[in-house]
Amino acid sequence: MAALWKRVLHPGTVPVTLARPMGWREASLSADVGGAVRVRFAPSPTGLLHLGGLRTALYNYIFAKKHQGSFILRLEDTDQTRLVPGAAENIEDMLEWAGIPPDESPRRGGPAGPYQQSQRLELYAQATETLLKIGAAYPCFCSSQRLELLKKEALRNHQTPRYDNRCRNLSQKQVAQKLATDPKPAIRFRLEEEASAFQDLVYGWTRHEVANVEGDPVILKSDGFPTYHLACVVDDHHMGISHVLRGSEWLISTSKHLLLYQALGWQPPHFAHLPLLLNRDGSKLSKRQGDIFLEHFAAAGFLPDALLDIITNCGSGFAENQMGRTLPELITQFDLTRITCHSALLDLQKLPEFNRLHLRRLVSNETQRYHLVGKLQTLVEEAFGAQLQDRNVLDPVYVERIILLRQGHICRLQDLISPVYSYLWTRPAVSRTQLSTISKKVDEILKHVLGPLTSCPFSRLLERSDSLTQDMLNGELKKLSEGLEGTKHSTVMKLLRVALSGQLQGPPVAEMMVSLGPKEVWERIQKVLSS
Repeated sequence: MAALWKRVLHPGTVPVTLARPMGWREASLSADVGGAVRVRFAPSPTGLLHLGGLRTALYNYIFAKKHQGSFILRLEDTDQTRLVPGAAENIEDMLEWAGIPPDESPRRGGPAGPYQQSQRLELYAQATETLLKIGAAYPCFCSSQRLELLKKEALRNHQTPRYDNRCRNLSQKQVAQKLATDPKPAIRFRLEEEASAFQDLVYGWTRHEVANVEGDPVILKSDGFPTYHLACVVDDHHMGISHVLRGSEWLISTSKHLLLYQALGWQPPHFAHLPLLLNRDGSKLSKRQGDIFLEHFAAAGFLPDALLDIITNCGSGFAENQMGRTLPELITQFDLTRITCHSALLDLQKLPEFNRLHLRRLVSNETQRYHLVGKLQTLVEEAFGAQLQDRNVLDPVYVERIILLRQGHICRLQDLISPVYSYLWTRPAVSRTQLSTISKKVDEILKHVLGPLTSCPFSRLLERSDSLTQDMLNGELKKLSEGLEGTKHSTVMKLLRVALSGQLQGPPVAEMMVSLGPKEVWERIQKVLSS
């Protein structure tokens, strides 16, 4: 068995991608999904879930669902020094919010649990013991100080830092002597000079030459916790993972992982490394940006479907890019063989437009619109509270009418509680002086408008909320203006707009009147006349 490990691979800094025949990925994938598909999203709970993580999770989810498989959440929490309190809960909360909940997870449980690596230490210890027995691993007694000196020396000589494999060839006697004073050494995996090529479902046949770059990697730390290389191999094996879809930053580590599979006598899964998700200027997404966390988007009122749509629209994996795809459509249309090696450039300035499309879709569905009404009622209550002079504005019929009238004009439900739309929920303080700057005929104009408000045909128009009603109402308002000698229609509209909303700009006056309803329009105009 020791001779077998003369072929251990080292990932290198630059992959060598070999020539690929036409249709190679289609042929590979058709053969690779013959059995049960089990994929995993395995983030470290060192921070909140962000867009890059969501994209990786989404591609795993839609691949699993397309092939009637299982989507697993596994938390890689072996680096105990970097754990962030609440991050593990946030990751699962945000996956559920996004509509892509795992089938198995720390919260949901499942047949392959536990789903946190810190609770699977015995499995890593067993694998390490096997590797030590066959000579594929060895104890390392080098101090952190010595390793730091090696790193500094390499950097000083403009070389890539690497371990010099000092402990690799210690005799059994030397190991025994060192164990007497250092009973918990780190364990390293033996890497050799040559690397065999492997087939990635995105990058094709690839080989990484890294034996001369990195040195033998640590697979088990002195505290008993594994490094990523050992943990992901052991867990993917015991959890029956069939396909590993992960970021391309792990492509150069895959050779090491395949050698670990080979040493342990396990069948490896199929690998598909996803190109990076970058900012639109090509820079890396950074947690320091602050606005890439899902919590931020959820709090700001963006819809999950809009986020799923934009992060797939900017990349590959589909026959064509189109806006407005729902999750079921993403599952149906996803094609792993269409993922390219090019990074995806994310333009978040387009997110409001994506959200507008998905919000309109929800509004068009009666059940979803009912939920939107409830959400808007809560938003209004939270935003205005004691300022609400008339709590009838929380009536579901009124709230629904506002949503129907403003759909297509707003990007988020929260837009309806912005200052621009405050007139929908609270009565504006409008003075006669303010109106007099628009026209000296304030009383004449407003009284001329008040008259028809009490008539049945006019009043009924204001109680409807379709576009035809607004067109008809515009016609009636035009007739009213024509009855005011020496007054322009635009002046009448400007006066009415300020009287009803306190604002010089906003939705069409006819829509304002339909939104508020005849009773409220009458009261607001009457309030100005009596001031």
